[in-house]
Amino acid sequence: MDPWKYSFTVGDFKCLAINDGYYPYERPAKLLFPAASPENLKTELKRFNIQLNRWEQWLGPYNCLFVDTGLNKVLVDTGMGPGGDSSKGQGRLLAGLAEEGIAPGDIETVIISHAHPDHLCGNILADGQLAFPGASFIFWKEEWEFWTTSRAEEELPGKFKRNLLSCARQQLPPLAERVRLMEREEEIVPGIKALAAPGHTPGLMVAAIASGGEQVFCVSDLLIHPLHVEYPEWYSAIDIDPEQNIASRRRILRKALVEKALLFGFHFPFPGLGRVSGDQNKWHWKPVE
Repeated sequence: MDPWKYSFTVGDFKCLAINDGYYPYERPAKLLFPAASPENLKTELKRFNIQLNRWEQWLGPYNCLFVDTGLNKVLVDTGMGPGGDSSKGQGRLLAGLAEEGIAPGDIETVIISHAHPDHLCGNILADGQLAFPGASFIFWKEEWEFWTTSRAEEELPGKFKRNLLSCARQQLPPLAERVRLMEREEEIVPGIKALAAPGHTPGLMVAAIASGGEQVFCVSDLLIHPLHVEYPEWYSAIDIDPEQNIASRRRILRKALVEKALLFGFHFPFPGLGRVSGDQNKWHWKPVE
């Protein structure tokens, strides 16, 4: 399999997963699973061939998704853009689209799951121009308002505040005239619906893509690691409201199970696709073959 691109379909929709690059996260157990008991986490990580006491770095991918519905060309999240580390492939989204004959001007709708740098910073080029000049930009209303008012300054954890605010202040103002804010769970374009999933950030949005009786939920950072499917109570250190995020995880996982939807995880091992099995209270993750 190509480590950077993966094509698949959802009903009649043509989809392309593009790996925008990787980031080496330090002290990953503290970042991803601060609520997990060491003994339980040690046991579970063995399934991923990871020894907890030697797990010093996690190479997390940035999986973006292009969808051609036949009526609309849509991009879900935009990666790190020109601010990324090219030695780790970061900022590769535009090149990946070009290799498939997709020009930036072809993109009509950009859905931003939430305003963290690795999901947002691909919208503005190094010269300050829009990367997708013909697109409208979709945010959940509370997400946009959080980052464009004093709330982010007041509520962000100190450890991450500087970098997160810097990106938002650079990236969001140029989008203001093209932004469309979602206030309820409804269609963004025909076949793609916004689902509310707050907690990681105040307005994190899951894009639910449906065609021909098939579905895929782009869960973004609602679930950062596959173990979060099986242990939704293991919140991450960067979740603004851990309890709310746990509730959102359980709701979306139940919905995915009932509706037999694939999940597409932004940070899951590329191509980020898999299915949920189990029952209404306990889930298992199975990646696509």
